[in-house]
Amino acid sequence: METNNDFERYQKAKKQVQELKGFYGHLLSYVLVMIVIIYINLKYTPEVLWFIWTLIGWGTGIFFHAMKVFNFFPFFNKDWEERKIKQFMEEEKSNKNKLQ
Repeated sequence: METNNDFERYQKAKKQVQELKGFYGHLLSYVLVMIVIIYINLKYTPEVLWFIWTLIGWGTGIFFHAMKVFNFFPFFNKDWEERKIKQFMEEEKSNKNKLQ
């Protein structure tokens, strides 16, 4: 029984590490691409600062990705998810019992 619990904890930790690795990859690509885009914008069309739209748009995506990876969602965190799963399982079980 204990080895099963250890395996589940290992799988959960491995998933968290993969999510964190994905976020840092996303963040790194954001920074590198934004440096190139800002350079292009300021070199060729400095009178129009169009890079700001990319900065804001992609930055919003980075922000929500970080919120998901670091569990900053106040309403949709892991506890909420677990409660909802249990609720749906109980509802399904009670519906089956009513039909029998």
